[in-house]
Amino acid sequence: MTEAVIKIKFFASLREQVGQADAEVAESHASTVIEAWNSATNNMTMPENTLMAVNMDYVEASHAVKAGDEVAFFPPVTGG
Repeated sequence: MTEAVIKIKFFASLREQVGQADAEVAESHASTVIEAWNSATNNMTMPENTLMAVNMDYVEASHAVKAGDEVAFFPPVTGG
């Protein structure tokens, strides 16, 4: 039996910083968005003001995640 996973996506400059666009994290290794980040990035420090979404809804780092969820990380939006 395969372990249930959480899908992780990194966008824009975060993709370059973490060195990957997509990752999968075992549900047993992450119960919140920040734990999913830590597991997918080997505990890399999350850049300040990173935007986070679970299943396309913006959330806080403490938001709960479960198997089948898609967690996305976006760099802060800057105006110009």
